Amino acid sequence: MSQLNYCPSAGDTHDAGNEAPMNDPLEGSGIHDDAPMKDSFEDTKALMKAAVAGNLDSLKGIVQSLTKGSGDPSAIFSFNIDGVSVLHAAAMFAQLEVSKYLVEELKGDVNAPGYGAGAEGMTPFMVSARSGDVATVKYFLDRGGDLTKADDKGRTVLHHAAAKGCCMVTKFLLSEGVPVDINYGRGTPLFLAAESGQDKTLEILLDHGADPNISVHCLGSPFFMALTKHSFKCMETLVKAGADVNWKTFGLTPLGFATARGGYTNFIQFLLDVGADANVSDDLGWLPVQLAAARDCREEVEMLFPLTSPIPNVPNWTIEGVISHAKIEAKKPLDQKNCQRRKSFLKLQADIAFKQKDYKLASELYDMAISHGESAALYANRSLTKLLMGDGEGALSDALRCRMLRPQWAKVFYREGAALMLLEEYEQAYDALLDAQNLDPQSAEIERELRKARELMTNMNASREQPDAP
Repeated sequence: MSQLNYCPSAGDTHDAGNEAPMNDPLEGSGIHDDAPMKDSFEDTKALMKAAVAGNLDSLKGIVQSLTKGSGDPSAIFSFNIDGVSVLHAAAMFAQLEVSKYLVEELKGDVNAPGYGAGAEGMTPFMVSARSGDVATVKYFLDRGGDLTKADDKGRTVLHHAAAKGCCMVTKFLLSEGVPVDINYGRGTPLFLAAESGQDKTLEILLDHGADPNISVHCLGSPFFMALTKHSFKCMETLVKAGADVNWKTFGLTPLGFATARGGYTNFIQFLLDVGADANVSDDLGWLPVQLAAARDCREEVEMLFPLTSPIPNVPNWTIEGVISHAKIEAKKPLDQKNCQRRKSFLKLQADIAFKQKDYKLASELYDMAISHGESAALYANRSLTKLLMGDGEGALSDALRCRMLRPQWAKVFYREGAALMLLEEYEQAYDALLDAQNLDPQSAEIERELRKARELMTNMNASREQPDAP
């Protein structure tokens, strides 16, 4: 039986409230056409393909064909891929001649935000910075590109250049007077460079006076993010610039995070060498040596033990004694206040793992957070991680649990619909997504998935009605 297959959307919204990793706008999962004059997925694809390839003659022909009925060539900008217009596509791939045609002849707006899972409010000017081509960026700037405008995630053109590792563009934008620490509440360009592990643009920003200690609520400092990215180069550069290596995020220093999380053993000695304090406890009063001991990581305990002051409630102050005591204490139940703190901490770690696309670890951390108290958001987040791992049954189970806790939340039905799509239960998925749309009729994301469900359901029914070949 021939049918379309469903692929979970890479642009699916995560409920953590934190930013997803920066993907290229054209990595969206679906194509849709909101143009009033002609509804054709293939025409939209052809339009974008011509723009990306820089095939100006082909693009002009497609424009003429698609806008024949309206008589207005500028209507071409209503065709999009998840909110990404043809001008976004040309800008992202540094197709300067195509960009000039679209801007100068068709009056494309270089500051027009794209609305959709792929665009996230990015303008063509912002997208041009991700191309790495200074000439293209300069052209868009000369045509009125707004240096301080932010997208839906608080990122300006400088944020995009820095996070993508575009050194020459970063230098050019700074030379044009963009504030090096421009920040709309979701991090400076330096923070995004650290979060993306872009040590070269990070160094450029620091050379231009970027503050290494401007943090983001719930995510921490650039140094902390560089650690989560396992980027020695970024961390070393930040330390030289004066980064505070003991800055706490959700009650944890970078050293505390590394020892609690695991997987950072080769970073422990580096952290200690650059001034990390082994005697700063987490929000529950645990020192790094205890956190490492609770994980039974003797190698880390041996590094931390000589630098840790004796802990009064540990009767046997030896490496073996610390490990034994920590294991016993870790099994004891927490009081309500500390339980909530631990739940918040585990959710933070899960959110970070999700941002790094380590969905297995994120799911495990959400498991641990849920064990300290259920919440609809935790089940919704874990449902998404399972969806992205291809576990449709698990994703559906979590979506249904989420629904029991918060039955009037559109995201609940969206999660349920996505899980059912993966399980190829398209009719049920359509019903769930329709419920989601009724609760949130303005959501373009829900509308996009609803259209997918309708198409897959129609295709499935048509296949069932076809008689078997003799």
